[in-house]
Amino acid sequence: MQSSHSSDQHDAGRRHWALTLGALGVVYGDIGTSPLYTMHTAFDPAITGMPLNEANIFGFLSMVVWSLVLVVTLKYVVLILRADNKGEGGILSLSTLALSGKDRSRSQRRLMTVLAMLGLALFYGDGMITPAVSVLSAVEGLEISAPDVQHWVVPITVVILVGLFLIQSGGTNTVGRLFGPVMCFWFACLGAMGIVHILQVPHVLRALDPRYALDLAFNHGWSVFYILGAAVLSFTGGEALYADMGHFGRRPIRHAWVAVVFPALVLNYFGQGALLLSKPEAIDNPFFLLVPEYLLLPLVVLSTAATIIASQAVISGVFSLTRQAVQLGYMPRMEIRHTSESEIGQVYVPRINWALLVAVVALVIMFGSSAKLTDAYGLAVTGSMAITTIMALFTARDVWGWSRPRAAVVFGFFLFIDFSFLTANCLKIPRAAGCR
Repeated sequence: MQSSHSSDQHDAGRRHWALTLGALGVVYGDIGTSPLYTMHTAFDPAITGMPLNEANIFGFLSMVVWSLVLVVTLKYVVLILRADNKGEGGILSLSTLALSGKDRSRSQRRLMTVLAMLGLALFYGDGMITPAVSVLSAVEGLEISAPDVQHWVVPITVVILVGLFLIQSGGTNTVGRLFGPVMCFWFACLGAMGIVHILQVPHVLRALDPRYALDLAFNHGWSVFYILGAAVLSFTGGEALYADMGHFGRRPIRHAWVAVVFPALVLNYFGQGALLLSKPEAIDNPFFLLVPEYLLLPLVVLSTAATIIASQAVISGVFSLTRQAVQLGYMPRMEIRHTSESEIGQVYVPRINWALLVAVVALVIMFGSSAKLTDAYGLAVTGSMAITTIMALFTARDVWGWSRPRAAVVFGFFLFIDFSFLTANCLKIPRAAGCR
């Protein structure tokens, strides 16, 4: 009997770590590739107008790390992942929980339904933009070592994206087992690349102090919104943590973030900051210039693989939300294939898969570069995050049993952050329209 119990525990442990590995390969692909473009965008004169100096480098690094702490760790990993609707996550599951509270008036129900539909639409937008900007940003790394291939960037990106959508029918579990080890290696490389440069310029760690972020905000007046628009790129993919909960479960997603993803991201961002402090000219592409020239091509290949995986986070999230939308009557009935015997949330939706492919390829061809796409990026993410916070406030008050003051203070604080980032991304709209 004891042997059987021990065997069950061993099997449960193995399954947990297998799901954690799968979560690394699916859930964290998007946020895990944000170091490719975030620092470069922050100091692009045409985007933020922020001069490249020590005070601004420290300020932006501080803004990034505390955004990851507040928005991703506290809001999503600690709080939002508690909103488990029969194993499912995402904006529609959260709206179902919020609507389950007592004494809901008709106007409140109508408002939450409208917000849920808007959140679903925004997540679909994220599902289109993320694969395009992620893969483009990696393939563009080829231009550093071989400038002559510039005209091949878009065709190569399109071929890669077509291949990604072709393998979706294998299911999230299969994709996760395939991508998980690659992402483990990716995050190890992110951390190692950052440590090398941090050791050369150790005082960059002073940027862990949140006062540098506050100084940056207060010293730049209204232009801080353009800086926030760049900072939001560091946590795009945060919404996928919750949307993909039905694929892997709460605990594997939490453990992967705390043990692997968060430390690797912070180390890499601070490594880029250290590089810029010693070599400001590296701003042309601070991520790829973290490595010596002989490692550049291998890094481009690895980055391309990682960005392919990054796209998987939102694609699998879109499948999950589509299934929920069909069940709730928000979308017409369509073919939904279950791809796992053990995880009910792992599904594949053929019609949505091919529609996303067409939309993503169209975006790549229309914009042609990741720099132009970043102007359109982030609006869907921040809008969806703000709606999630509003829904979570109602859920905490009426389902979790929080008092009104407690719910208002906690989620009011997060809503202030969400609206600050949302406003910053709204300012990008005229420029994004001009890019087209």
